[in-house]
Amino acid sequence: QVQLVESGGGLVQAGGSLRLSCAASGHAFSSYAMGWFRQAPGKEREFVAARNWSGGNTYYADSVKGRFTISRDNAKNTVYLQMNSLKSEDTAVYYCAVDHDFWVLRFGVPAYWGQGTQVTVSS
Repeated sequence: QVQLVESGGGLVQAGGSLRLSCAASGHAFSSYAMGWFRQAPGKEREFVAARNWSGGNTYYADSVKGRFTISRDNAKNTVYLQMNSLKSEDTAVYYCAVDHDFWVLRFGVPAYWGQGTQVTVSS
């Protein structure tokens, strides 16, 4: 059974930083693409960042470029999202997602999802 467990969310002041982690289990994800999405209250879920297994393909939403960095540890089946210079508009539930196809992760609906972790940025 595939499980994705996010951690690292919380309350932070604007301008601060947080690092989210997502640990995957139940499958060998080393060759899969891993990424992050978010959903703010009253808004649709949106893509944040994605990285393929080798790191050769990495994409960010325009709204987070230069502030967020996605990385992964394939040995630990874990993906991270370092979030710096946080803004109030970054407040959302952040979801980890995994798919064997990088382009499905980036543009479609990934096969596997975590339960989400709340990030709240106070202004």
